[in-house]
Amino acid sequence: MVTEMITLKLEKRFLDTVDDAVKRQGYQSRTEFIRNALREQLDKTKMKEAIAELAHLKGASKRKISDTEYELVRKNAFENL
Repeated sequence: MVTEMITLKLEKRFLDTVDDAVKRQGYQSRTEFIRNALREQLDKTKMKEAIAELAHLKGASKRKISDTEYELVRKNAFENL
């Protein structure tokens, strides 16, 4: 996999907090920690978008959808993420 380098500027106090988290959580480097944080944030964003889409679909349905059906669709969507 090809990676690109980016520059990231952080305040010293914030970077110290990151370094502390890297040590406590067993990451090999700041880079690994930051990549993981970005992946987690992207996953949260995808989940929010999926929930919004499900809410839209539930509201747009011509027939009434039961809570059980809605929960099944939600569960399937999360599994696909």
